[in-house]
Amino acid sequence: MSDQFGTDDPSGTESRSGTRPGRPGRPRRSPLLPLAAVAVAAALTATAACAGPGDADRSGTDAGAAPQEPAADRSARAAAGSLEGVWRMDGYGTLVTIKGRGLRTYETTAVSCLPGAVEGTRTGAPDAAGRIRFAVPDSSPVTVAPAGADRAHLTLEDSVGRRSLHRIDALPARCAQRPSRDPRAAFDVLWQTYAENYPFFRAKKIDWAAVRDRYRPRITAKTSDGELFAVFRKMIEPLHDAHTRVVAGPDRWFAGKRPGTVLPTPESTARIDKAIAANLGPGTVQRHWAQGKLTYADLPGRIGYFRVTQFAGYTAKGDYAGDVAELDRALNSVFTKARTKGPAALRGLIVDVRLNGGGADPLGLRIASRLTDRPYPAYRKRARNDPRDPGGFTTPQPARIHPYHGPVYTGPIAVLTGRLTISAGETFTQSLMGRSPAPTRIGENTQGVFSDILDRRLPNGWTFGLPNEEFLTPDGRTFDGPGIPPAVPTPVFPEEELSARQDSALTRARKLLAHPAPRGRH
Repeated sequence: MSDQFGTDDPSGTESRSGTRPGRPGRPRRSPLLPLAAVAVAAALTATAACAGPGDADRSGTDAGAAPQEPAADRSARAAAGSLEGVWRMDGYGTLVTIKGRGLRTYETTAVSCLPGAVEGTRTGAPDAAGRIRFAVPDSSPVTVAPAGADRAHLTLEDSVGRRSLHRIDALPARCAQRPSRDPRAAFDVLWQTYAENYPFFRAKKIDWAAVRDRYRPRITAKTSDGELFAVFRKMIEPLHDAHTRVVAGPDRWFAGKRPGTVLPTPESTARIDKAIAANLGPGTVQRHWAQGKLTYADLPGRIGYFRVTQFAGYTAKGDYAGDVAELDRALNSVFTKARTKGPAALRGLIVDVRLNGGGADPLGLRIASRLTDRPYPAYRKRARNDPRDPGGFTTPQPARIHPYHGPVYTGPIAVLTGRLTISAGETFTQSLMGRSPAPTRIGENTQGVFSDILDRRLPNGWTFGLPNEEFLTPDGRTFDGPGIPPAVPTPVFPEEELSARQDSALTRARKLLAHPAPRGRH
């Protein structure tokens, strides 16, 4: 979950579990935008469809006169023109400018305004409702829609919910100033961004003002990059938050994690794969999609095993549209009529997200839609929205699960989770909690990071990230910090089990589905 808007980070475990963040590329990474104020200009050009002869006759024009523009096209053109200008986003500390065919973002705090990473180009004429779609290099598209006088909504194709925009007169004057390379300026921007956007200081018992008082005097104009990076790490490490990070270069980076989290390596992942295969049973055929990130196997007793290790990166191209197409291809192969209805239908399904580094939240909702025949609420999402009040948030945006129009599985489910169930892996797990019958969660608590990562730049060219959202349960709780607990606590990939190629959580799930407890017991 990552970008200046706070969207999901398809780089998966690499950047979301506290391992090396890798390139700051997809999603929504564009070259540094020029520092310039954007003036409010004339209306965007809209391509108007010509009316047919019948339209001309009905409008009272002569047969040889130019046909009138349809009312819908006139409305779309007017709406497109109304989107020109400068907009402030509720939450996210972001300004959005629209001029001509271009969209740009700026990252703001009370002490800074820096060019953001999004630079979009309009892909066509506005639709009948005035919505404009912008293509963004190395990212999924951005859509902006008018929503009344001086209001608009911004949506991201690979993120759940929408952002509210409010028109302002112009960019602040500081947006046109050259960024300072002084280390003190970098410190001030990072500290202020956390102060205005991080929602969990109280829960984590961190006095952020005291952090500033402790470290700010140590920073001078002559502070070296190494010294500055060391201070930043000391500031954010006590948060123990896997969605916090600072990147000062390819060989100098830090990302947080919950205490006790052992990050996966190629070697440990290979051992996990072998343990799972051994416990699926000899002769079990595993089918793979999405470059190995989606796996399915039919087990004895009409039990299905569906493993998801990431919610992104399903194709070599790495684009979100390709991810959706590949996911749907896999789901169509797994949730067939034969497996969902009739005498050969599954009696139980195991969904394994124990080694899931995250990705795009909508892909998780897409899977959940194959697991129900009735709509239900998944969660509500809100962003911190008052720099002075840690308790001030945007209006929660509801996300709902709508059944897929085709074969769906509605029987018992066991969901396997653990500390390496991270971010979108967790929002997916949360999205299943309202399902009926409710899944039985087996394993360990998830990592405890649900928010999109709010990616930001510093005046010295470094980048950093932090969460700024909460994903709410129906009664208003969040699982940030401790994570979603299992109903059936079971060790997840302990050394002794890996050495013996055992998997007690998978074994427990198979037994539970083969011999289900009375409804409501778990």
